[in-house]
Amino acid sequence: MKLDIQLDARPDQAVTRARELLEAGVDGLFTFEGPHDVFLPLIVAAGSSDVPPTDLMTNVAIALPRSPMHLANLAYDLHLLSGGRFRLGLGSQIKPHIENRYGAEWSRPAARMRETVLAVKAILQAWQDGTRLDFRGEFTKHTLMPPTFVPGPNPHGIAPVLLGALGPVMTRTAAEVADGLLVMPFHSERHFRERTLVAVAEGLEMSGRERIDIFPQAIVAMGTTPEEIEAASVGVRGLLAFYGSTPAYRSVLEIEGRGDLQPELNALSKTGDIMTMIDLVDDDLLRTLAVVGTPEECAAEIRRRFGDVADRVCAYFPGTQHPTGTIRALAEALRSSWPALFPGFHRTGSTGTARGGHRAQ
Repeated sequence: MKLDIQLDARPDQAVTRARELLEAGVDGLFTFEGPHDVFLPLIVAAGSSDVPPTDLMTNVAIALPRSPMHLANLAYDLHLLSGGRFRLGLGSQIKPHIENRYGAEWSRPAARMRETVLAVKAILQAWQDGTRLDFRGEFTKHTLMPPTFVPGPNPHGIAPVLLGALGPVMTRTAAEVADGLLVMPFHSERHFRERTLVAVAEGLEMSGRERIDIFPQAIVAMGTTPEEIEAASVGVRGLLAFYGSTPAYRSVLEIEGRGDLQPELNALSKTGDIMTMIDLVDDDLLRTLAVVGTPEECAAEIRRRFGDVADRVCAYFPGTQHPTGTIRALAEALRSSWPALFPGFHRTGSTGTARGGHRAQ
């Protein structure tokens, strides 16, 4: 199983950090929309001769405040820079952030994300084939493409467009139109099996497609000693408490019988009582929503949860920057072989990577 790790560095430090992670044996790097631009660290890493070629991904770029044309340009150029190893991961965010952080409009997120994915793919396809661009949607229109602005066919093909999702509507949307599903890291095994995979099957049936690449994500509290694991758990509990306070993510807690915790966490978040929020994430909830243990134990649990539907995983280590040896141990343990158990879904690493293998039809 392949391992993707967050490129958690400022743009001016991206080359050094990318090289460190790749030397530790990780198979790909991703960025998220945090304190820095989501694309720039990947551009810096892809354009540096000091960074070995590797799979790169936005996980995720917030799509609603951006034009599909901007997204298509960035996807094209990063696919070119990376030698065909880029995947464009898109997400919707939630209403308060779209309206109050980005200053953009929030409305019908699943419908708008569906159209954004289709528009980006239409633009990239027009450039690749040399055909006339004629995308007319409800929220966006792209019909003007003079030759001056056409980059021509990308020698590495078209970058896959992935969609991040948690709820059933967005997950069905991903299965209908995207090249892959980025599973929201805040989930439980029960939610993944009983909600996510069910919605994926529904979306595939609605679209007439047979399969889609699934990219699971895991929040990991890892260490080589009990003391290290406990220290790593503090950051994980904090992230789980933050996610759990969000009304849009309540379904994950509800399916585990902990739905009443969401409004409590939400109220505490508004008063800034972070330590109480962390304390509310007890050991049982920690192990239900996250992966906890030594690198070998974490690898075994990740393979158990996801190995039948995917052959690569995105791992988060909130609040902890592990030594190279610890990350290497996780990567090596994940590479152990495992059987295919779940027909109808397509593993993502061996043939569904950004390098243009057989993806969802």
